[in-house]
Amino acid sequence: HSFPTRRSSDLKKFRENMKSGDKVITAGGIHGRVREIKKNGTAVLEIAEGVKITIDTTMIYPTMQDAVQTGSDVKKD
Repeated sequence: HSFPTRRSSDLKKFRENMKSGDKVITAGGIHGRVREIKKNGTAVLEIAEGVKITIDTTMIYPTMQDAVQTGSDVKKD
């Protein structure tokens, strides 16, 4: 069984408290700034001036270290 870790709890809090203007990194390594949080579980990130992408919030991390360490914990099918 997988039990919630302190890291996953902190990550959940981070995602719940994300707001426009926050600097973040995606699981794929893309750095950006949050521009909008949508109710459907996605966020709009600006990755360069005037360049925006929509991404699932579960793929957003506060730091590269979190993205790498948490990514290795992802359950494989």
